[in-house]
Amino acid sequence: MPCHTTRREFIRRWGLSAAAVPFVLNLPTLRAGETSRRKQRLVIMFSPNGVFPPTFWPDETGENFKLKPSTEPLDPWRDQVLFLHGVCDKIRGDGDAHMRGIGCLLTGVELFPGNIQGGSDTPAGWASGLSIDQEIRNFLQNDPTTRTRFGSLEFGVMVPERADTWTRMVYAGPNKPVTPIDNPYQMFNKLYGRAKDRDLLASVLDDIKDDLNRVAKSVSAEDRRLLDEHTTFVREMERELRSDAQIQAGHSIPEPEPGIRRQNDNMPRISKLQIDLLVNSFVNDFARVATLQYTNSVGQAKMRWIGIKEGHHELSHEPDSNQSAVDKLTRINRWFCEQLAYLTQRLAETPEPGGQGSLLDHTTIVWTNELGKGNSHTLNDIPFVLVGGGLGFKMGRSLKFPKVPHNRLLLSLAHSFGHRIPKFGNPDYCGEGPLSLT
Repeated sequence: MPCHTTRREFIRRWGLSAAAVPFVLNLPTLRAGETSRRKQRLVIMFSPNGVFPPTFWPDETGENFKLKPSTEPLDPWRDQVLFLHGVCDKIRGDGDAHMRGIGCLLTGVELFPGNIQGGSDTPAGWASGLSIDQEIRNFLQNDPTTRTRFGSLEFGVMVPERADTWTRMVYAGPNKPVTPIDNPYQMFNKLYGRAKDRDLLASVLDDIKDDLNRVAKSVSAEDRRLLDEHTTFVREMERELRSDAQIQAGHSIPEPEPGIRRQNDNMPRISKLQIDLLVNSFVNDFARVATLQYTNSVGQAKMRWIGIKEGHHELSHEPDSNQSAVDKLTRINRWFCEQLAYLTQRLAETPEPGGQGSLLDHTTIVWTNELGKGNSHTLNDIPFVLVGGGLGFKMGRSLKFPKVPHNRLLLSLAHSFGHRIPKFGNPDYCGEGPLSLT
């Protein structure tokens, strides 16, 4: 196949069905003539209720730092890790710290006045601006050489169905919260289309096998390898989802009762499925921006699978003198870090399609939180841990800043994509420009 053939021309020439399109969108041969620009990707991962600083932040600065118990799972990739201590959410206004913590985290701007009453004297509404992930998404989607099928994908793990300021962190604009998809089956359907027989989870591959066989005969050996890996992943994911559905609901998959999400104890399984789908979406260039939200601000997951029966939020309110609570909070954040480590591993072991290195070399993950510390509800020292080489930052370091506004970090993320905006969110906290992380 000529290297100048575009994806659209190829699809039209071979009369491929719409269902086959997701399988050929990112074949390197079809993208060869579109851009020589290095692919960059961003993942923002959220976990709630703050951290216990002594077991989270390295004591040292610079390259010779030691990981604490909460972050030890990152040790295999320590040269790809960047700790940013001293980055603070300085946005004030209406709403309590939990509400402003998650609502202003990615928007860098105040919440609107509203009628959602939290733990403060002033109720609040939604954020008054869009979030940085959507700002970057829009920038990439406006350029034909970086445009993807979805632009961004919003993954969730046990995010409450109710929509309020505590449960939403992504905003498409002022007063426009974006609901994450926290059901892997629904995310699978978004990526590949609804199966004909929902109860039996009929394979999305059954109807397009002839299309894929024709494509395989007309593309390069590398393309055939990627196509085979893609279809293998979809088959395996279908088996996972079918098994999950049968375990939970026999052979039928009833519509969930309104307000009821997946079971608490299935959280590890949901996390793995969502991470696998996220990585696959990057392999196939469905999006270059993703968010992965675990529960919500004031999240009350009970992590019985690591021997903790209390709710996460209630533990986060315990005093530092309660050593049992401190140990449990450390283990909880370590579990979240293990999810980050699994995501990092999956990206690191996956070759960059049509490019050099791995997906991790082209992706930066930002792990963050709505609070610096749960029992004080501080918005200072918000956890920001970055992993991966996608944005060109100098990694393998522990940095400490003198209480800088997090708007400057949000600017750094945008500028790293070549989006040289002068301000983001509240301009009062952007005057010194993006943080220098290169």
